Order: sequence, then structure tokens, then C-alpha cells
Amino acid sequence: MGGPPYDCMSNPLGAVRLTFEKAIGLGSETLTHPSAFDGKDWGALELFRHFLFQESGLSQVPILNPKTLRWVQHNCLVRYRGMIQDMLGNEFYVGAYREEGCSWRTNKFTDVSQYAMESPSDTCIWERRLLYCVPVPGQSSWTVLSCDMDPKWSSQSREKRRRMNDEDEVPMDLAPEDEVKRSPITKKMRENEPPASSEPMDLKTASMSTIQFVDKDNLPCLVKIYDSPESDLKLNDVFEFIGVLTFYSELAVEKDENDELSNILYDDARVHLPPNKVPRLHCLVHRKLAVHDFLLGSPIMEPKPHLVKEIREALFRHLTVVLGNDGVAAHFMLLHLLSKVHTRVDDVAVGKLSLNLTGLSKESVSVFGTRLSQAFKNLLPFTNCMPLTLEYLNTASLAPKKDYQTNRLIPGVLQLPEGSHLMVDETQLESGSLNSIGIDNVKLLKNLIEFQKVEYDFQYYKVEMAADVQLLIFSEGKSNIVPADLIVPFQPSSLESSEIPVGEALEAWRWYLATVRSLPHSIGSEMQKVVEDDLVAARQADRSLGSRDFSRWLTMARLISSSLGETSLTLEHWQMVKEMERLRKERLK
Repeated sequence: MGGPPYDCMSNPLGAVRLTFEKAIGLGSETLTHPSAFDGKDWGALELFRHFLFQESGLSQVPILNPKTLRWVQHNCLVRYRGMIQDMLGNEFYVGAYREEGCSWRTNKFTDVSQYAMESPSDTCIWERRLLYCVPVPGQSSWTVLSCDMDPKWSSQSREKRRRMNDEDEVPMDLAPEDEVKRSPITKKMRENEPPASSEPMDLKTASMSTIQFVDKDNLPCLVKIYDSPESDLKLNDVFEFIGVLTFYSELAVEKDENDELSNILYDDARVHLPPNKVPRLHCLVHRKLAVHDFLLGSPIMEPKPHLVKEIREALFRHLTVVLGNDGVAAHFMLLHLLSKVHTRVDDVAVGKLSLNLTGLSKESVSVFGTRLSQAFKNLLPFTNCMPLTLEYLNTASLAPKKDYQTNRLIPGVLQLPEGSHLMVDETQLESGSLNSIGIDNVKLLKNLIEFQKVEYDFQYYKVEMAADVQLLIFSEGKSNIVPADLIVPFQPSSLESSEIPVGEALEAWRWYLATVRSLPHSIGSEMQKVVEDDLVAARQADRSLGSRDFSRWLTMARLISSSLGETSLTLEHWQMVKEMERLRKERLK
């Protein structure tokens, strides 16, 4: 029994074509009009999912990054991990067409028709969504997928595709060269080509190495989405996209107002993202990534309490050394690193726990700030730093802003994905005046730390976008610009440097921080009565306490329970909360 007449890796469009022909009933007595598949899958996605996840094909798919661009092939299957930085709307394209006397063909999952399109007698105009994706801001190096695939794969797959095309009566990949040259679209592309002395490019063997990207260390990607509800993909979400990589440098031409068909196919050129700067990926399969999906080498374990407690104790000792043997600060730091927004009640982001370490100077931040920054890069998937100087506040673009001239959302520093960590150094801030930009930036930071929201500027109106960012602030005194949930005076007693952990210990800590923060939590009826009585007593003893203080205590209680691998609050956990608050307040006196 022979194998499938296509190769999902090196010739994905061949698989798409054959599933399309099968779906419409090509060769049978009754044909289904392709319009029946507008916005629907005809079986291609099921085939690719089976190949990727049932036949373990995912590990064979090359990862699209600056290194693989040197050898990855046009029209092959690739995967790309990134954050959705901008949503560019929908693009119309000729999804299926038929010429007089010919059978139906499809242009799905490609920018240019695989066959010459002279004068179609019937066409189906479909839509696809355009997403501008970028590498995740602040992504730590240990989370980046390595591509161990030999570049020889590209030549082997190319040769395999040639053999398959030779054996097939009808080419799966491209129309004969003379037909392509005669088509109106190719003529338009040729007329707009700049003069060149080199040989014409063979699209069968074209690699992305011929593209001159603006930033080879920070590869963006224009992802084209098919047949997926809009609610599935949201701004700032982090996704892995698997699809067909296309390379047509000729798409960066100006639109011809008299060539309607060509403009439909090349409609994405209007978003000012020419292919010589941003590669195109036609998505077949996508999946949203959470923090734990970046644990490449960490073991998959159940968060059992005895195991979690051992890892917690080792991580706590490491944080204590990093923080100059300040155990109190290490306890609060651990809870801070486990915090996340679990839910929202009105304007309250339940679960956040920002931390302000005070008593720091420029000199001490250069020591402990550097240590913490390195520790976070080893432990967390997404880490960012912000030097809060007067000049920075008055000039930085913190909020994303819409540019209607290019129809692009210009990114801001605070456009961060869920699960990001942001370290703010306020020790460099000196006295001076804030301009209008500085005032707006201060408001943005306060809004983020208090409500976990960032205001996006669409010029004519503003939109608040939900965020989930852990904020750590260094300052000499209590920060007034970025008022945190917890203010902890920092009291190190040692300058002893900590060794950078390696191996299983480091992987266990990463797993711990990514996993236990999402454990469920409950408070039994008996403990609920204990907590209520303690809150009433605390309010009677100190009238300055308010709802924010009580909310913070409950958040700390949940985090302590989770940090120990427990899913319900116990009296021991609650006593730990009260003791930590007592030690913190002693330092504030």
C-alpha cells in the first residue's frame, strides 16, 4: 500500500489541493460548489492536526527565526511563536476559481495562485484575518525553541518535492513556467520589478535568505488566519502558529487601480508591511501559549504538597541569598513572583501583588537590582526593566498608539503579554518638571499598577486594555509615582554573591513558579469565620486599615497556600500572613 500522494512538511499546498478536490467531489458525478466552504475547513486542518500531533510531526517542523531564515524554503511548513502586536483587519482574496473548461482550483493558504489565472469564469471571494506578530517582549533566552534541524533538510525536501511533482500528472506546487509568465498577475509583477542582473528566482527553490530584513535579531511575522472565530485570538495574546511560509518579494508593488483581481490577491500590501521586511505565514493550526508552555526542559509533574514544599524551600533560600540574606524581603518576593490576576470584580484586579522595595540607592540598586534582574531572567519567561528617569518619563512611548496613515498600532513599552514581569528603577529619578508626555506616562503607570489596565491611544478615543503584569519597584522612599500593594523596606546584611543555579534545580524552580500560581483556592466555612473575626479585630485596633489592606491580606493568604501546594486556606497559612504583616510593619516604623 503506497503512502499519501503529498508531503505535509515540504508540500503542504499539495495536501491542501487534494483535500479541496476531494471535498468538492472532483471526478465524481456531483460537484459541490466551493462557496459551501466559505469560512469553513474542508478537511485540510484535520489532516494537518493528525500529522502534527498524532504522528509527532510537530518536532519536524522548522521554527521560523532569524537563523532558520537562511535555509527555510518557500511554501514549506513552519511554526512561529510570538505575541499578537497588531490586528490589521480582514483581507479579501480569490479563495477558489474556475476557468472555462477547467476544474475548480483553490488559492487558500497562499498569496499568489499556484496556477495561471487568465480569465476565470467563476470565482469565490473569501476573507482572511491579518495579524502582525512579534517576538514576545522581554522573552528569556531559555524559553526560545532551538531548531536542531540540519539545513540539509531544505535541499532534501526540495528534491523530494521535485520527485513528487515529476510523478504527479498535475503539478501540486506551481503551474508550468510559460503559463505563469503569460498570466496577467505575473505580467503586472514583472512590469513593476526593479532591473536586476541576476537570474530570475525559481519559486520552487526560493529561500528566505534572499530577503533583507530590517532587524535580523527580532523577526516579526504577518500571520494570515483562516476560518477561526475572532474571539479565539486577541491583542497581546501569545500564540504558536503553524502554517505555510510564502515568499513573494514582488508583492511589495504599488496597487494597480485598473487590475481588480490582482488587488484582491495583493490586498495586504496596503498595510505597509512589504515581504522583504516581514515574512508571511498562512496559518493552518494555532494554539494559545501560557507561561507553562515555555518550560522546554522542565519535567511535567503533579503539584503535590510534599514535592512543592521541597522546591519552595530551595527557591526561598536562593532568593534570600540574592537579596543579601534579607529573609523577610525574600518571603514577600516569593509571593510577588507567584501573583497573577485571577478575576476582576468591577475595577479590582483580584490576585495582583505589586512590590515596592524601599531604602535603595543608585549604588545598592547596581548590586541587588542587577542580581535580581539576572535571577528573574533565569526563572521567568518574560522580564522587562524600566529606568524611571525624568528624561525617560518625558520622552518614552509607554502606551500603544494608532497611526491611521499606515493603519498600524505603534507599540508602547507597556504593551506586554499576560504573565510578564516589569522591574521599575525609581532610584535614578531626580527633581524636575514633567511635560505633557511625562504626566500621561505617570497616569499610565499608576493605572497599570492599581487596576492592571493600559490605556491605548486611538487618537480620537482611548481604550483600556486588561493586563496581567507583575510590577517590582526599587526606590529610596515610598514610591508616589508607582504606588505598590506592598511596601517593604529592604535590609540586606550580606554582599555575598549567589551562584547561578543550573540543571534540575533551576528547571524545578521554573516549573514551580509557572504551575502553583494557577492552583485553585478555597476558604472553608470555619476558616472564613476566623478570617472575618481577625479582620474586624484589626479594624478596631487600627482605624486606618481599609478594604484594600484586607484584600491584600486575602491575596497573600491565597499565595501562601499555593506556594505550599495547598488549595485551601488553613489556620497555619493565615497565621503566616499575620506574622509577615507584623514584620513588615515593624520595618515601616
